[in-house]
Amino acid sequence: MIQVLLVEDDPMARQLLEIYVNKSETYELVGSVESALFAEVFCRTHPVDVILMDVCTAMNANGIDAAQDIKKHLPKIKIIIITSQPECSFIDRAREAGVDSFWYKSATAEEIITVMDRTLAGESIYPDSTPILKIGDTVSERFSERELEVLRLVVAGETDAVIAEKLFISMATVKTHIQNMKNRTGFRNRTELAVKARESGLVICDQKPEE
Repeated sequence: MIQVLLVEDDPMARQLLEIYVNKSETYELVGSVESALFAEVFCRTHPVDVILMDVCTAMNANGIDAAQDIKKHLPKIKIIIITSQPECSFIDRAREAGVDSFWYKSATAEEIITVMDRTLAGESIYPDSTPILKIGDTVSERFSERELEVLRLVVAGETDAVIAEKLFISMATVKTHIQNMKNRTGFRNRTELAVKARESGLVICDQKPEE
């Protein structure tokens, strides 16, 4: 049997993924933890062949960062990121971290098991696109990459001046991007825009604003 570690802090999602693994004739669940902080320690003390891991886990631990550390010290372990967040930057970050495969929790049991099978066979499985979601009066695919870059920093609580400096654009351009996003979504101010973007999973910020 192929040994599986599950890293997931949402109780319902964890229970569902545990059922998927336990019903499989190929895989055996050897551990289930809430935080990515515990993943590498578990792998060093238990036999693990593949990890199913969320991005945002308990204790503010990032699954992609944990995956990078695990790959550095335990490269033979296959790692599959499974998330419900449509944040498009996660895919690029996962590739850079050496994550073997990346998929979404909305997939069926058969789809997730297939991703696991193909990953164990040596393939790297990534989605061609992120899920489309509604945010205010518009949908996620109508945001440009530059707008998303600005929005991530707005969600992080950065000022227009800091955003301009970080993205090497003018403050006027920052204000224009924010106004365009407010107009498109129908949100009244940047705070509502930031809150709704974060709640929907359109963008995720796991960094604190600079002081």
